Amino acid sequence: MKKKLRIGCGAGFSGDRLEPALILTQHGNLDYLVLECLAERTIALAQKRKQQDPNAGYDILLERRIEGLLPLLIQHGTRLITNMGAANPISGAKKILEIAQGLRLKIKVAVVLGDDVFHHIQGTELSLEGNRALTSYGKLISANAYLGVDTIIPALKTDADIILTGRVADPSLFLAPMVYEFGWDPENADLMGKGTVIGHLMECAGQITGGYFADPVTKPVPNMDILGHPIVEVSQDGLGLISKVEGTGGLINSQTAKEQLLYEVLDPEKYYTPDVIADFRSVRFEEVTTNQIKVSGGSGKSKPETLKVSVGYEAGWIGEGEISYAGANAVERAKLAGEIIKKRIGHHFEEFRIDYIGQSSLHGESLSYGSSPYEIRLRIAGKSNEKSMAQLVGEEVEALYTNGPAGGGGARKYLHEVIGVVSILLNRNQIQPSIQVFES
Repeated sequence: MKKKLRIGCGAGFSGDRLEPALILTQHGNLDYLVLECLAERTIALAQKRKQQDPNAGYDILLERRIEGLLPLLIQHGTRLITNMGAANPISGAKKILEIAQGLRLKIKVAVVLGDDVFHHIQGTELSLEGNRALTSYGKLISANAYLGVDTIIPALKTDADIILTGRVADPSLFLAPMVYEFGWDPENADLMGKGTVIGHLMECAGQITGGYFADPVTKPVPNMDILGHPIVEVSQDGLGLISKVEGTGGLINSQTAKEQLLYEVLDPEKYYTPDVIADFRSVRFEEVTTNQIKVSGGSGKSKPETLKVSVGYEAGWIGEGEISYAGANAVERAKLAGEIIKKRIGHHFEEFRIDYIGQSSLHGESLSYGSSPYEIRLRIAGKSNEKSMAQLVGEEVEALYTNGPAGGGGARKYLHEVIGVVSILLNRNQIQPSIQVFES
């Protein structure tokens, strides 16, 4: 049984940079590398890709990440835990084996299943966000429950090199190796709370090393072009020491840690996860040396009886169009263009907005009053259940070239299918997780 455990976080979302994970694996002396790549909307989009192709639905960067990482993981004896399986972890595992075979490497991949609970959904359940029946939002396309450490630990027991999951709670990806390696009792809410604090601090990767935190005037962060991602060294009693690889950019101090601790937290006394209801009120940070902080404190109460489920639904289409105006009276010409489009098609859309980028697109007209920039980019967007109607927005904006005010240029048009996400709670006894193991 280990007395200390080193865990690195190489990605905090699906589109995160590739190289921090490589640097962590090569220079971080890690026991585990975690890649957290799954947000609420990400898995709904992955389910959509799986519907179109039964072999798709795992993370779109899985192949590129694994191709670079696999030789390093084997060389350094680092186990990988990641939710890059998204909506199709079985296909993701097969793709990893294919890559391993191409690199002539022997690996074992354990896949965690059970988060897909779409067949449990009736459609009459009321959403947490709007207290409305699920079917009132649109055609349902996915339902994924947030699983916890109890589903990951059996996968760790297989000695697999890679643990590939779908939807699990982000802190659980980090808490699972602590419980497994230290032999923690999952019913010990105090230790589970401490481990969840550490997992929550780590889950967004570069955010605790200065990414998102940075403001060049009030909170400068050095060398963000080579931002390092965090490593935590955890001891058996739940204390954590967070640092980064020497020579990488970024900043780790009490400020970055406090901002990350409160990130996406509604009630610091009751942070719900599948493993524990964590209490952050007693968390303390101590700056040990430059870019190294000690984390202590945190506690918790017994795990909840229900699990959060993210439900994806088809929410229509958004059409967008943009065009620029510059020079004298740029604002007035852009506003005339916006009024023209609104009169022509605005009444056809359930949601319709006009933004003047450079003047009022971020904070509205009231806070922008009196400003007069040299150039303005007009952006118009409309949401509709009909694809052809949404498409019309960009076409109308493009037509402003010759049918609108003088001097419009750089027109662009876009069309996006919208996937909506709402949440419900499901009794955890209805969920039956399992694992499958694959070897190259």
